[in-house]
Amino acid sequence: MQTIGIDVGFGFTKATDGKQTIVFKSIYGDATEIQFWVDFQDRNLTEYFHVTMDGKSYFVGDLAEQQSDAVSFTLDQDRMIADFVRLFALTAAGLFLNKNQAGEEPLRIVSGLPVGFYKQYHDRFRDALKGRHAITYFSPDGSRMTKKMIIDAVQMLPQPMGSVLNLLMNEEGKITDTELAKQKIGVVDIGFRTTDYTVIDRLRYVEKSSRTMDTGISKAYAVIANKLRENGGVNVELYRLYEAVRKGTIKMRGQGFNFAKIRDQIYAQLAITIAGDMDRLWASDWDIDTIVLTGGGCQDLAAHLQPLITGNIRTAPSKNDVRLSNVEGYLKYGRYLWPQKAEPEADTV
Repeated sequence: MQTIGIDVGFGFTKATDGKQTIVFKSIYGDATEIQFWVDFQDRNLTEYFHVTMDGKSYFVGDLAEQQSDAVSFTLDQDRMIADFVRLFALTAAGLFLNKNQAGEEPLRIVSGLPVGFYKQYHDRFRDALKGRHAITYFSPDGSRMTKKMIIDAVQMLPQPMGSVLNLLMNEEGKITDTELAKQKIGVVDIGFRTTDYTVIDRLRYVEKSSRTMDTGISKAYAVIANKLRENGGVNVELYRLYEAVRKGTIKMRGQGFNFAKIRDQIYAQLAITIAGDMDRLWASDWDIDTIVLTGGGCQDLAAHLQPLITGNIRTAPSKNDVRLSNVEGYLKYGRYLWPQKAEPEADTV
């Protein structure tokens, strides 16, 4: 039995089994025939997602952006559940399985949804993943590998709970920060499409103080994309802006544009909006002990947001980057729910 944490976000899909972590863009396209392939970099399957599932072939992540004629990307939660979750979650999950496993391998998964979508969609998310599955991975050299799995349990959480559990628990899923466990914690989880506000009071989720707002980092990306269209005459897809926004520069049709100043102005305004939403939602929660900033958007907005917040502020920790704090917390919670005996390391791809 293997436990995996998976976070299917609008911007990126993240997954971990505690030994290996996978991150890829939440986009896909139909697999097209590539007549000639050469790649001078040393890549593995985690950077070349050509998969077949249910009789249909897909390019996933960067390969879809680079090679597919039409790329599917969404900021709609209903469409995400219907068309994206199963493909992305199974693509990630299969990579953690032992490549020498001949039969179906049992898996248990912990994942999450934004607070505002949890009630409506958590059953559909779970049902999309439970059961028997087979997924085939194709390598650039034409070889293939089919992974079979049985997902017999899927535990869903409100997304920001992952970051809180990551703070509270050790790798075995045991609560080790007993002082934090006694506190009232407010979590601001800035994702790509949404920002979640959640309060955990002495380990209890507080419904009345938990909301989802459409103030994710994609709001800033959309404004930047409009500015680039006005200046360069090119419609830049949001999922192609990640690296450019981080650098503050982009090259279009051979001409470079520096938009770092505009980006920082947009970020500052978005931070004001998020801080204002937090103050209104938590007006009666003046006794919050600690405010935790987390989510992929936290990396971009923390410098603008922290001066606007009064209180004891912590940024969610992660082994690699703050985008992974939720999914690392999911895994720890899975180990709490389903404790396992120590096993030798599996041979993964």
